[in-house]
Amino acid sequence: MRLVGLDRIRAAGEQLVGVARRTPLEHSRVFGEACGGEVHLKCENLQRTGSFKLRGAYVRLHALDEWKRAAGVVAASAGNHAQGVALAASLLGIRSTVFMPERAPLPKVEATKSYGADVRLHGAGLGEALDAAREHAVRTGAEFIHPFDHPDIIAGQGTVGLEIVEQLPEVRSILVPAGGGGLVGGIAAAAKALRPEVRVIAVQAERAAAWPPSLAAGKPVPLTDTQTMADGIAVAEPGEVTFAHVSGLVDEVLTTGEETLSRALLLCLERAKLVVEPAGVAAVAGLLQHPEQVVSPAVAVLSGGNIDPLLLLQLIRHGMISSGRYLSLRVRLPDRPGALASLLARLGELSANVVDIEHSRISGALAVGEVDVEISLETRGPEHRELVVAELGAAGFELVDSDG
Repeated sequence: MRLVGLDRIRAAGEQLVGVARRTPLEHSRVFGEACGGEVHLKCENLQRTGSFKLRGAYVRLHALDEWKRAAGVVAASAGNHAQGVALAASLLGIRSTVFMPERAPLPKVEATKSYGADVRLHGAGLGEALDAAREHAVRTGAEFIHPFDHPDIIAGQGTVGLEIVEQLPEVRSILVPAGGGGLVGGIAAAAKALRPEVRVIAVQAERAAAWPPSLAAGKPVPLTDTQTMADGIAVAEPGEVTFAHVSGLVDEVLTTGEETLSRALLLCLERAKLVVEPAGVAAVAGLLQHPEQVVSPAVAVLSGGNIDPLLLLQLIRHGMISSGRYLSLRVRLPDRPGALASLLARLGELSANVVDIEHSRISGALAVGEVDVEISLETRGPEHRELVVAELGAAGFELVDSDG
């Protein structure tokens, strides 16, 4: 299979002038310290529609013949691809229909509608939405826009690689979140053409890592399960076009765990002041988990920032637990005046900040005259968390359960 070349990616870049943002490349001290080198963040979370997807979608739609444009386009997505196709179609005057799962986050559904798409909620998951989109394409003649497996999509995403090399000519490693492989395949095609010595590293969530077994088998291999918080890269099977690019151009595939993903998201929020979705932080999570694999100067691509606010709250808590800064305890106390005050006074002496507290006398596990106190604490790190637990035990408090 012929790979997308530099000329095609440059042509895509010309088409995207005035359409897609040339996103900033931000130096990051905190992630540099993590790998002992120089790290920059390529902020595609600041792209129009909140992710890199607009690039490939616009290039794909721009290439359509007049009669195909007249028939409209159809896509299926739970979020970022939906918004990219919707905006690209609107800019080009093309009618778009987007199928989304019935439980797709409301902010993503509303955003897709706001970009001009006819949104249709169908099925419990993305697979059912994809089937409905393909059936719609057959029935109406609309062009089905695949989220990653097309040369025009890869060319559009490859413009991210062009910008990285232009913004940081001395770059030696580029880490890229990888799902279907359109983004990392396109970046690799551009970067390797300009700087063959640059290492391009794909990063996947451990719970949705289709690339390692596929590369080992020499062909796309489907996964049976893709349960990860990084739903934007939870792709069960690579495509044929992307497989050729990743297998031929990408130097290494790393995987990262759920705890590291949440810790990376929290660091981006707190230290870099950037809102990034779980899939979007995969590259920096890979850097945190595998610093020995990264040669600096390095660039980590933040591929998207579309995150549901309720999920963000959960992930902040999860990230704080992962970094040792959050502790949930259940303490059994005698049901008498002053018992709770004594517990809170000891926590104050230990400099643990109370975030939430719940006092319960109703439980089958409680004896008469006992109460359970569920208490959530902010701590300064793993050592402080362990100290709090140890000191409460030494002071005679009965710890029934702890989390974090």
